[in-house]
Amino acid sequence: QVQLVESGGGLVQAGGSLRLSCAASGRAFSNYGMAWFRQAPGKEREFLAAISRSGSITYYADSMEGRFTISRDNAKSTVYLQMNSLKPDDTAVYYCAADQWGRGARGPHEYEYWGQGTQVTVSS
Repeated sequence: QVQLVESGGGLVQAGGSLRLSCAASGRAFSNYGMAWFRQAPGKEREFLAAISRSGSITYYADSMEGRFTISRDNAKSTVYLQMNSLKPDDTAVYYCAADQWGRGARGPHEYEYWGQGTQVTVSS
């Protein structure tokens, strides 16, 4: 089992940047593929990006338009989401998730472990 804790959320103006972190504990971090999702009020949880267990392969939702970058540091058991050119529509709770396959799955139901989420608010 793995425990996930997100951090780095907050309030930012439109056009700004944030870097989210997700620290893992428990079983070996490198055994898990990792992903970031977000959920805005009244909306379904949305896939943003995923990364393979080694970090050599990344997957992105088309809608991210190159603004978001996922990365991981297996030595630190941490996955990151760099978010640039933020827009008010990016306001949501952001979650990291882990699965045992690391194949870039896009459905939330395919991930076994979730963090508690971190709030990102983008003001106009």
